[in-house]
Amino acid sequence: MRKLILSMVLIAAVVASIPLTAAKKKKAAAAFSYYLLSLSWAPDFCAQPGKGSDPAECGAGKKIGFVVHGLWPQGDTGRGPENCGPASSVPDSVVQTMLPYIPTQSLIQHEWTTHGTCSGLSVEDYFATVRKVRDSVTIPDEFKAPAQTQTLSPGAIEQAFAAANPSFPKAAFRTACTSGELQEARICFSKDLAPQACTPSAGECNSGTMTVLPVR
Repeated sequence: MRKLILSMVLIAAVVASIPLTAAKKKKAAAAFSYYLLSLSWAPDFCAQPGKGSDPAECGAGKKIGFVVHGLWPQGDTGRGPENCGPASSVPDSVVQTMLPYIPTQSLIQHEWTTHGTCSGLSVEDYFATVRKVRDSVTIPDEFKAPAQTQTLSPGAIEQAFAAANPSFPKAAFRTACTSGELQEARICFSKDLAPQACTPSAGECNSGTMTVLPVR
């Protein structure tokens, strides 16, 4: 009887230890300070040599403006961690859910491999977080489907985002440009997904003005 009781106690101990062991194997997040949501201006991407052939993002009549480039773990004073893999393939069910946000499967996989693997989240939770923060941002009306080329300062674009999102800190918005053209809008969030002021590592367009290309 004592041997039976002892065996049962040992079995119970082993079973109880399984969740703890599994928890220890969960991948920890790499060190980072906050999240940076990068919204790419599709007309700029599509105007680059060799890029405009993608019909999902660049097809005539699509009228696509800002699309999600990614959600990046960011450092306060420098770029955040990248490629913390190994990275699994993004399940097709997740890809289909993300295509209205990120226009191509290849970019979805790239963002998971490069940035998502450093978040400490599962692939499903990482992309759910991407959707949550993107859905929290209101795109200013003047950038939803502009039909004409505009010339604006970085500050004017950031102010437009701040006005469209009055609950966000004004310093939560940054712009990026290439060759004097709007490339990205960047919005900063805490690890708890609350909007926060960006730090210098988020970058900034240093041009006095930039060209905002119209949608296709």
